[in-house]
Amino acid sequence: MPKPVNTSVSRREEPPAASTGPVDKALAVLDALVQPDAPHRLADLAARTGLPKPTVHRLLHTFAEAGYAVPGPGGNYQAGPRLLGLAATALAASSELRLARPVLDDLRLRTGHLAHFSVRDGAVAVHVTQSEPSSTYRMPLTAGGEVPLYCSAVGWAMLSALPSPAAAELLGGEPLPARTSRTVRDPGAVLAALPTVRERGYAVDDEYAEQDVRAIAAPVLGPGDRVAGAVGIVGLTFTLDEESVAVLGPMVRAAAGTVSAALRGGTGPLGIVRGQE
Repeated sequence: MPKPVNTSVSRREEPPAASTGPVDKALAVLDALVQPDAPHRLADLAARTGLPKPTVHRLLHTFAEAGYAVPGPGGNYQAGPRLLGLAATALAASSELRLARPVLDDLRLRTGHLAHFSVRDGAVAVHVTQSEPSSTYRMPLTAGGEVPLYCSAVGWAMLSALPSPAAAELLGGEPLPARTSRTVRDPGAVLAALPTVRERGYAVDDEYAEQDVRAIAAPVLGPGDRVAGAVGIVGLTFTLDEESVAVLGPMVRAAAGTVSAALRGGTGPLGIVRGQE
């Protein structure tokens, strides 16, 4: 069985409060509806959103009438054609994804590992696209999957490119939840590691989010040094071993630099990833 990598986690620590407004409730249900492992049972959607079942059912009925949800047997629901169409339109219009995809394909060919592009949503990284190799060991990252910034290579990469006060605010001051025995739980320790990430140009997730999984990532910067996302590779620790990090890290950094240059209007050839910048 393939081992999930950076599997989806809620961008909220707790379900939304019942006092949220109608738009917040609708957005919470839509957010739950597009999570992996669809179709979703009504009870699961209610548990994920923290809303009463009657409220979730009423919203799902409205979404189904408008084509944003599709009901199935047994009271299950999944994203409908209009919602999928909106997602496809947004993805097609994204300059970041259009520029990143050929670079990811090239990075995957050169490294032999799954290459992906993620963006930041608050304190989580959201995986939006990937290039996956043919391999016995599959790394099932899915579009829309989320992972906290504090325990992921893409998260550390994006944090390193933010001003220190902004990174500190995102990490907070309380001990961070452990995802594995190797998760760095002290926000101060994460902050202390970011200058090294910044100087080196890439971050390494050494089983911080998933046991037996290692990742390397580098930030993608747009005009004005805006953090547009991060390019990364993911592999099992016995294939993406510690010795290979020193070789593959600069390749990931160069890939992110290629996307950054293109976003800034540079002329660097997309899809050509060099080991050194």
